[in-house]
Amino acid sequence: MEIKIIVKQLGKKHPVLSEQKIDIEYTENTIALEQLLKLIVQQQVEAFNARSFELEDEDYTKIPTENYLNILTDTGKVGFGSIYNQKRADLARAQENAVQAFEDGMFAVFYNDEQLEDLTQTIDLSLEHTFAFIRLTFLAGSYW
Repeated sequence: MEIKIIVKQLGKKHPVLSEQKIDIEYTENTIALEQLLKLIVQQQVEAFNARSFELEDEDYTKIPTENYLNILTDTGKVGFGSIYNQKRADLARAQENAVQAFEDGMFAVFYNDEQLEDLTQTIDLSLEHTFAFIRLTFLAGSYW
C-alpha cells in the first residue's frame, strides 16, 4: 500500500522531508498507529540496508542545488548521501526505538491535521490523507 508522508520540525520554514510516497507491506484499510510506525520503519531500514556501501560511490541525487544547502543547515545536519558506517541497520531495534521515541514525545504524528496520540489508535488508510511527522525539540536552559 502506498502512503504519503511529510517530515517537519517546529519553527522551520521548510520541511525536513517534503511530501514523499512510500510503499508499505500492508493491504487492509485500517491499521493501528504502532503497527504503522513499525511498517514505516521496516520500509526505511530495508531502503537503508539496500544502499551501496562502496566508498567510491557518488550520490548524484544529493548534489547541492540552489536551496539544498540552506535546507540542510536548517535541519542541523549537512550531508550528501555518503554512508561512512558500514553496519547494517537492525530492524527490530529500529522499530523498538521508533515506538519508544513516540511514547517519550520525541515526535508527533498527524493524519489529516488530526494528532494521533495513542499507539492503539486506529487509522483509516482508505482516506489517503498525508501523514505528518513533526520532530519535537526540548527547550534548553539553565537554572539561575
